[in-house]
Amino acid sequence: MADPTIIEGASDADIAKWLHARLTAALEALPGDVVITVPGGNTPFPIFAELAKEEIDWSRIVVWPGDDRIVPEDNPASNVGRIRKTLEPVGARIVPLTEGAQPPRFAIAWLGMGGDGHIASLFPNTNPDPQDPVPVRRITPEPLPPEAPFDRITLTIPALLKSDALMFVIRGDDKRAVFDAAARGESDAPVARLLKAAHQSVTCFT
Repeated sequence: MADPTIIEGASDADIAKWLHARLTAALEALPGDVVITVPGGNTPFPIFAELAKEEIDWSRIVVWPGDDRIVPEDNPASNVGRIRKTLEPVGARIVPLTEGAQPPRFAIAWLGMGGDGHIASLFPNTNPDPQDPVPVRRITPEPLPPEAPFDRITLTIPALLKSDALMFVIRGDDKRAVFDAAARGESDAPVARLLKAAHQSVTCFT
């Protein structure tokens, strides 16, 4: 089980600098592309904007969304559409998430978390399996979030764990309490299942 490193009070710029350092190290260590998976929602985009200012060989950075709403890319609810608008102009390559995809190993799997402990689009009602044989699944959250009432496509726990490092950005005391309980093994929320199965480093920014 993972023992997360908690970095308190991190600003968007702080997180971007951490990402820059990790990506730079991965680019130096590997001869080819460096692949990461990132979340949607509102939290990551100010961080993406800070990261886009950093000097990185973006031509070697490949970005997969960890999940997406099943809508056209020009729909405001599309994660990949928003990621593409932010990171494609600096040279990153964006890979839409599709059923049947075979995700590579990720240098970093960056995750958000909902108040119910969901990660990516692995909501409690989907009963995510840490040994799921399928890396990408189409799912229906229950209940459907009113702000985004769409079916989802998501990486599964094994696909997320096929990574060199996991990172979270958790904002707010309520979510922090859910994360801490999961890290202590005191819940069976999707995030707890991920952390229980994780053996790589886990960093959580608050």
